[in-house]
Amino acid sequence: MFEIGDLIIYGNTGVCVVEKIGKPELSGLEDGTDYYTLAPYYSNRSKIFTPCNNSKVVMRPVLSKDEAIRILEHMDLIGFVDVPDEKQRETIYKDVMKQCDCTLFISILKTIKQRMNKRLSEGKKITANDEKYFNLAEEKLCGELAVSLQKDKEEVKSFILEKIK
Repeated sequence: MFEIGDLIIYGNTGVCVVEKIGKPELSGLEDGTDYYTLAPYYSNRSKIFTPCNNSKVVMRPVLSKDEAIRILEHMDLIGFVDVPDEKQRETIYKDVMKQCDCTLFISILKTIKQRMNKRLSEGKKITANDEKYFNLAEEKLCGELAVSLQKDKEEVKSFILEKIK
């Protein structure tokens, strides 16, 4: 169980701060279950209420600084996402994104970057889906690593984009 003040990853929302734990003051949520009240770290416009025992959405601690450094040091060893059939590309990207794993985000970025370079060299445009999932993976990865490393998100983004050229 997380504690108030913990930084966690909550599904595709990304980094959140645990603000409260307990029975929410919302109608319809009076089932005796404790809830986390989460505040998205990069947005102060919303709150998320989720059961503490939620197993449908990934909830995990933000990477430690050492874990984040280790991932960045080993980026070159991280492989590509296997897309055996072009018709499955978006489904595979979605499935990978749902896992909320920084190593897999790097795999998506590397895969899409390679695909983008190939398409551009052939005189083709970048697909909307590739652009969408590249941006999503980049946002989630850079957001978590920036918090873990206590760095600016843009600084982390520049470093990662340089590494995956």
